[in-house]
Amino acid sequence: MTGIPWLGVRTPFPPVERASPEGIVAAGGDLSPARLLAAYRQGIFPWYEEGGPIVWWSPDPRFVLFLDEFHLSRRDARELRRRRFRITLDTAFAQLIGLCRTVHGAAGGTWITPEMTRAYGELHRRGLAHSVEAWDGATLVGGLYGVSLGRCFFGESMVSAVSGASKAAVSAVVPLLRTWGFAWMDCQVQTTYLASLGARAIPRRLFLQLLQDGLGQPGIEGSWTGLYRCPPPE
Repeated sequence: MTGIPWLGVRTPFPPVERASPEGIVAAGGDLSPARLLAAYRQGIFPWYEEGGPIVWWSPDPRFVLFLDEFHLSRRDARELRRRRFRITLDTAFAQLIGLCRTVHGAAGGTWITPEMTRAYGELHRRGLAHSVEAWDGATLVGGLYGVSLGRCFFGESMVSAVSGASKAAVSAVVPLLRTWGFAWMDCQVQTTYLASLGARAIPRRLFLQLLQDGLGQPGIEGSWTGLYRCPPPE
């Protein structure tokens, strides 16, 4: 990583405008709550391979789902009505991260290292990281987790152990976030899957403006358990 700033324990992040063309801001440092929260507040997130150094990113463009632009295809909507997943919030955070690690790892690798698992588990205990779980009966089959600060929701990972589970989770949390006054969900980097749900790329400078606006507003603090009631089957 020639030319990439290396962070010590107390080294602040450099300005994101100095990121590499790929979006790398810095490497090193740690995953302490203070470091992670400082990163998110500056539009930075960690993403790295197990066994390697922590790498901090702020890509340009940034991939964002504006909640008013979320949509499902007719096929997906039919599948979700048929599957009737049960959705919960913050009831199985550690289990969901474990599922993400297992499923993504089986598909060829995962950035959800044991260190990342511990770090986001601590944010969850502080009421800052949240999970949206999709269940088939008593079995956890998918969902998503992320970090919430102010009126900003930063999606970290989503997973489907069965078809449609992560889309069910997104379909549940989007209207809930809108009700709470959130306008967007950070998706970090572009994927075809997220684009199919309405996410799109925006310039990093615009993302940073949205970020500051959202951080300046009160958030939904503490556990989200009990704040969502799964609708009865149609």
